Amino acid sequence: MKIEHQKSLKKYNTFGIDVKAKKFISINSEEELYEALTLCKDEDIFILSGGSNMLLTRDIDATVLHISISGISVTEKTDNTVLVSANAGENWHDFVQFCIDKGYGGLENLSLIPGYVGSAPIQNIGAYGVELKDNFVSCEAIHTQTKEKRIFTKQDCNFGYRNSVFKNELKGTYIITKVTFELTTAQHLLNTSYGAIEAALKDKNCTKPTIKDIAEAVISIRKSKLPDPSEIGNSGSFFKNPVISSTAFTVLQNTYPTIPSYKVDEKHIKVPAGWLIEQSGFKGKRWGDAGVHSKQALVLVNHNNATGKEILELSLKIKETVRQKFDISLETEVNIIK
Repeated sequence: MKIEHQKSLKKYNTFGIDVKAKKFISINSEEELYEALTLCKDEDIFILSGGSNMLLTRDIDATVLHISISGISVTEKTDNTVLVSANAGENWHDFVQFCIDKGYGGLENLSLIPGYVGSAPIQNIGAYGVELKDNFVSCEAIHTQTKEKRIFTKQDCNFGYRNSVFKNELKGTYIITKVTFELTTAQHLLNTSYGAIEAALKDKNCTKPTIKDIAEAVISIRKSKLPDPSEIGNSGSFFKNPVISSTAFTVLQNTYPTIPSYKVDEKHIKVPAGWLIEQSGFKGKRWGDAGVHSKQALVLVNHNNATGKEILELSLKIKETVRQKFDISLETEVNIIK
């Protein structure tokens, strides 16, 4: 177990923000995690996984535990399902591709989402009509103080839209070490409901898509719309898509007839945050090295050397403009470390 001091975290967060950790420990096994928690029992700790859903606005005056525990295992099979477990330090997209290569269905719509497996339940990641909770069975986690291991069921996690118990009452209390999913081995329940997927499959003349076809369509769509963090710093979708009442939507639609929407239920409508931001004039704009992506207004980017505070200030400017123009309050999807 290697301990480093005043370590730059620039390559450990997808925004590429150059802040420093007071102390940095890379965790490669549960044994090392227990050892580190014992060593740091009287210190503040900061848990870092793939760094794909956070904005660092300051140096971390704490011991950063970088969770890099790897490993994938198949634990149980039935006629049409399989339980697959992945350790927290596995790259999420690589894990999804592993499942697809094995013929395991359920996660294909979540291809190319950046980050590690361990942070995926915290955010209840989702894309193109699928959320992590749809295939989630359980996760193992270790309490940061008592070092007790606990298994969280789906019900325990209290999943919501880009939300879970780990973002709320248990925030910073547990470190997820392993996640288990139930996937299909045959008779896959394919989700092609999003128009972009349907269009991509139609372009390929794919009338009977496989899970691999859907994954390839999703990858193609994401690459065409979303910037690669290795090329330009970003954290994917910065804001959640707001859900408003049907009444409020009707009022908006009278003013903006082309406003896109997705029905949630009889009383609620989801409106794309990216459309609201684009209509507010931010798409493709840049303030110093902090900016809004030219192809997807939902994505804030670091053109080179923006600070976390500069990106945060831009996000606040966007929220206030959208609120004034549409009377809608945007919520951040990214975890902001202030």
